[in-house]
Amino acid sequence: MRQRIVVGVNGSLGSLAALHRAAAEARERHAHLHVVLAWQLPGGGLGGRATYGAAVLRECREAAVEDLRTILDCAFAVRRPGVTLSGLTVRGEPGAVLVEAARSGDDLLVVGTGLRGRWLPGIRPSVTRYCLEHATCPVLAVPPNPLEAELTAARSAGWSLPYMPEEGKR
Repeated sequence: MRQRIVVGVNGSLGSLAALHRAAAEARERHAHLHVVLAWQLPGGGLGGRATYGAAVLRECREAAVEDLRTILDCAFAVRRPGVTLSGLTVRGEPGAVLVEAARSGDDLLVVGTGLRGRWLPGIRPSVTRYCLEHATCPVLAVPPNPLEAELTAARSAGWSLPYMPEEGKR
């Protein structure tokens, strides 16, 4: 059986960096690239406790599939991955979904470390940390692009462009 490189995506810059690294690993190892997007009902994990009708579930599932298509189209618009690629959308907590998707000891799980604000650690657990603690296969944690870190730092410092009124409206 051919080795699989499993990568989690959500559309963030960190997940796109992980996707490109996973594609490079798959090319180097002649492996299959398996791209996974975990989705949840509106309200996140807590939304899963609410009662939703079949129509809402179907719409959320279809939106997740469309999100995955968009992510793949954007990520590989310039250069196709050059490997066999499959995509999967799964309803659930991202960390658990990724660990389940990479259940073979021969798999390689690739995740982006992402950037976390100072308030998020107490509210939302780190997907990367969950994968590192629970995966039965090797995990490659891809750090964020340095430019992404600089942009995030600038935003959190309150930097913004000054307001420039249109000519003639003073």
